[in-house]
Amino acid sequence: MTHAFYVYASYGFAAFMTVAVTLWTWADGRARRRELAALEAAGIRRRSARKRDSE
Repeated sequence: MTHAFYVYASYGFAAFMTVAVTLWTWADGRARRRELAALEAAGIRRRSARKRDSE
C-alpha cells in the first residue's frame, strides 16, 4: 500500500459521499414538495399562506 492509494481512496470516498448526500437531499426535497402539493389539493393550507384578520 502506498501513500498515494490512501490519498486517492480518501478523496474518492469523500467525493462519493458528497454526491450521495446531494442526491439524497434533492430527492427528499422533491418528495416533500409532492407531499405539500397533495395536502394543498386536499384543502389543507399552510399557516403562512393564510391571511391574518388585520390584513
